[in-house]
Amino acid sequence: MKRKQDIHMLTTRKTFGAVLATAALFALTACSTGSLSSDAPAAESGSEASGDITVGTVGVQADIQDISAFCGDEDITVALADGFGGNSWRKITRALFEAEAAKCPNITKVLYTDAQGDTQKAISDINSLVAQGVDVIVTFVDGGEALLPTIQKATEAGVSVVPFVGSPGGEPGVDYVDFVSEDIATYGKNLAEWTIETMGGEGNLVMLGGIAGNSYSQAVYDGVMSAVEANPGITLLNEDGPVATDWEPGKTQQVVAGLITKYGDIDGIVADYGGGSVGGIRAFEAAGKPLPVWSANDSNEFACLWYEYKDAQPTYQIATESSRNWVVVAALHKGLAATNGLPNDEPSTYNLEIIEDSTDPDKMPTCEPDLPADAILSSGLTVDQLTELFK
Repeated sequence: MKRKQDIHMLTTRKTFGAVLATAALFALTACSTGSLSSDAPAAESGSEASGDITVGTVGVQADIQDISAFCGDEDITVALADGFGGNSWRKITRALFEAEAAKCPNITKVLYTDAQGDTQKAISDINSLVAQGVDVIVTFVDGGEALLPTIQKATEAGVSVVPFVGSPGGEPGVDYVDFVSEDIATYGKNLAEWTIETMGGEGNLVMLGGIAGNSYSQAVYDGVMSAVEANPGITLLNEDGPVATDWEPGKTQQVVAGLITKYGDIDGIVADYGGGSVGGIRAFEAAGKPLPVWSANDSNEFACLWYEYKDAQPTYQIATESSRNWVVVAALHKGLAATNGLPNDEPSTYNLEIIEDSTDPDKMPTCEPDLPADAILSSGLTVDQLTELFK
């Protein structure tokens, strides 16, 4: 099968030994940001991975191409190895991955694994997929660097591995095909800057993350910190890192209730999951506390709740950036191109902008009451697909 691509894999293995000594330095950089930032040298010039896969370029969602350019001709098995599949974002992303894979007639099997937030299970899942002869593994690495040795072994076995959103560290183009994500630190900084400005530059701020220790939330936190450091009137209450919520509304409600009890006044929140933020909003309501300025990624219920409370609480404002489930599409494309020895010049890193802003008449939050609360309108799925998914 073409997944072996002996010539391309030999090229990768030859370069692997030469760069191994410096890979640790790149790993530190990758883990500190979760993605290449827009001003990194690789992001400006790009580099070539095995099979002419560009690595490190920056672009926007419109730069994602049609999958037909990467399908190839021979039968292929692809897999989505999820580090945690227990919330709506992950379910939507899985559905989008499967819908995209279905467009290639030669993809004969699509597999899915859910590590349930357990790093050891994530390692076992990838090893099992390799043993089953999977050609492409797209993976959300919640376990960070702990997954890197397993991913390196899968790459050496001839599997095209593409982590997305959650970084395993290491070096894209060497340890795996590429890492695909938004510019995570900039995502956090943009939302924090909006939140701080809307707070009037003063008050107590909290940053809500997901599973404890995951690299994605830490990268968002780093971006938030850069905005906080430029605003001396802001006190970041969680100085030791993102507040763990497991990206679940119920857990978020419990955690935020605890924060309200501990700190009393919270004036602003930046969250890396809008779907989980709805639980936090309920915690403020239950405590009888004013809702803070709140920014996150988009979620139908997050927008709808703003419309519910905005009249009674005119200082409550929200902003969102895209939940960017669609980056899984670019990750699949890169994996297919590498397996088939085809070129792929789609971006590795995607710049996001604020798409909803309750203070801007041109970007008002979008609430679709006929869609499920968990729907993500920017996900890449159609309204019909979202309705079917959440039946």
